[in-house]
Amino acid sequence: MEGRYPLTMAEDQGTELSELESGLLSWLVESDFHIQPWSTSKAAKAFKVKEDEIYEAVAALTRKVPQRIQVFYKNGALHIAAD
Repeated sequence: MEGRYPLTMAEDQGTELSELESGLLSWLVESDFHIQPWSTSKAAKAFKVKEDEIYEAVAALTRKVPQRIQVFYKNGALHIAAD
């Protein structure tokens, strides 16, 4: 995948993604949360963590890999797009 970052490497070369962040980013890339509304509770169940950990991981991804994730509000719901 030339021109794309591995899922474990942050854009800031000194900051690696945690296992949860890497897994969540991969899941977001494969999902359609840019079309379907995002559900933190469903993500927490899928990763077997607390909702707060999902919120923290999404926030960390927006700092660590801002060119790969977009969080936006549309039609009364949160949406997340990632590549």
